[in-house]
Amino acid sequence: MTARDVLLLGTALGTLLVAGAFAVFSLMVMPALGALPGPAGIAAMQSVNRVAVRPPFMALFLGAAVLCLLLAGWELAGERRPLVLAGAALHLVGAVGVTVAANVPLNDALAGADGSAVQQWGDYLRRWTAWNTVRTAASLAAGALLVVALAGTG
Repeated sequence: MTARDVLLLGTALGTLLVAGAFAVFSLMVMPALGALPGPAGIAAMQSVNRVAVRPPFMALFLGAAVLCLLLAGWELAGERRPLVLAGAALHLVGAVGVTVAANVPLNDALAGADGSAVQQWGDYLRRWTAWNTVRTAASLAAGALLVVALAGTG
């Protein structure tokens, strides 16, 4: 296994771990928070949003993005270029880009809400979960493409 293969494997694992974290939210956490009374759901999600920006998750999320950039740069001249560039782009646009453009602004708006913002909470749940599902699918597809690229070597 070459250094390039190790980077490819690490990047694939990183994107797939991010996909898993996102999937847990769309499949379990958000429906559970939606079942709570509005004020409790809002408070719980505000807490989740504060915890999410701590080092453990940020290292995984940003680490996978950095690995995508490094891998894409290294693979520009490689035979796996189409799969690798597609996988890296999917993760960078579909996970990182959607996070910055959609999920973070929704989180910022919710941060200032109080328990009486029940109407905002229902809208938040629908929109946040929809965009999170996009992030999940993009990261999963990215990881799959990178695994296919790795399997194609050898």
